[in-house]
Amino acid sequence: MAQAPSAQQRDLEPQVHAVLERRARRKQFPAYRSRTDAEVEAALNSFLAEVSPGARASGLARMGGGASKEQFVFAIEGNDGRAERHVLRMEPTQSISESDRRREFEILKAFQGIVPAPSPVWLDAEGAHLGQPSAIMKFVSGTTKPRDTGAGVSGLGTTIGGDLRIAIASQFIDHLVSIHAFDWRKAELPSFTAPNADPWQAARWQVNWWSQVWREDRVQSIPVVALAERWMRANLPTCDDHVLVHGDYRTGNYLFDEDAKRITAILDWELCHIGDPHEDLAWALLRLFGTIDGDRHLASGLFTREEFLTRYEAASGRIVNRKTLRFYEVFATYKCIVITVATGLRSAADQHNHQDILLTWLSAVGHIFLSEICDLMGEDL
Repeated sequence: MAQAPSAQQRDLEPQVHAVLERRARRKQFPAYRSRTDAEVEAALNSFLAEVSPGARASGLARMGGGASKEQFVFAIEGNDGRAERHVLRMEPTQSISESDRRREFEILKAFQGIVPAPSPVWLDAEGAHLGQPSAIMKFVSGTTKPRDTGAGVSGLGTTIGGDLRIAIASQFIDHLVSIHAFDWRKAELPSFTAPNADPWQAARWQVNWWSQVWREDRVQSIPVVALAERWMRANLPTCDDHVLVHGDYRTGNYLFDEDAKRITAILDWELCHIGDPHEDLAWALLRLFGTIDGDRHLASGLFTREEFLTRYEAASGRIVNRKTLRFYEVFATYKCIVITVATGLRSAADQHNHQDILLTWLSAVGHIFLSEICDLMGEDL
C-alpha cells in the first residue's frame, strides 16, 4: 500500500495547490466536447458585448497545435474600420499541463516592454462567460520553425541553421537573461508566492507539484519514476537567488520572423513561477528539444551544452552550479515523464481533452525520457 504524502511532500505554492484542487474536481466531469467555431464565436461576442461594447469578433478559426489549451484566432474591427487579430486561449476539462489563466495573464502584463510577448487584453478567469477559463491576447505574427523544416511537433527536432541560428541564439540568451533579471518583488503579481520558507523550498515545491500529478494521473506504476522521486527528495538543492522562472523556455515556444531573423514573441508562460534559474537552463538542455548537428548535440537546436551555459553566465553574471543543474535536469526529465506517460494518456483516456490523438502519440515519447532519467541518475545509482 502506498504511503500518504508527508507534511513536507504536501508543501506547495498556495496558488498551485488551488489549481490542483480545481483539477481534481474536474476529473469527475463528463467527456469534453469541443465546441464548433460558430459556438465559440457566439460566446466570444457575448463576452465582448460586456467587456468592450461595440467590439465584435469575426472570422474565428481554430489554430493548429495547442496540446494544452484550445486556441482560436479572430479579428476585431476597430472604429477606424481596420481589423486587428486576437487569440483566444481556452482550457479544456483537462490539460497536458494544468495551469491558471489569471497567473498567465498577470505575467504577460508584467513583461510587456521587457521581452517580446503577447499582449494580454481580456480575462475570463473562471469561464463565467466563455464556458471555460480563458484569456484573450493580441495576435503576434511569426513561426515556430523555419519554412524548410519538415512537418512535426514544433520544438521536437527543429533544425535552425546558418545565419538564422546565430541571430536567434543571441536573442534566446538575451531574453532568458532578461526574464531572470526581472524584479518580481516590485511587480504586481498577486497570484504568485515566493518560496521563502527555507532554502530548499523552491526545489521542494516543484517536486511536490509534479509528483502529486503523477500519483493522480499514472495509468500504471513505473519503478523508475518512484526511484527518481526518491532521488530528487534526497538531493534537493538550496536556492538563495530566486528569479521569475518561465517554466517552458525552449525552441518551439517562441515565434520568430525568419526573414528579419528576429524573435517576435516568447510563448507559453502558463507554467511561470518564482524559483531557481537553473530550472529554465535544464529545460532548454533537454535532449529531445535539441537537434544533432554532425557529432554534436545542439540544445534547443541552437548551441552546444557548454556554449549555452558559458554564454548564459557571461550575459547574466550568474555562475551555473553544475550539481544544481544536474538536479534540475533530472527534474525536467521527470516532469516530461509525468506530462507524457501519465497526464497525456489519462486526459485522452478520460476524454477530457480536444487533442486525444496527439496526447496518445506523445506518450511514446515518454519512454525516451525514462531512458534519459536513468542516465542522469546513473552515477549515484
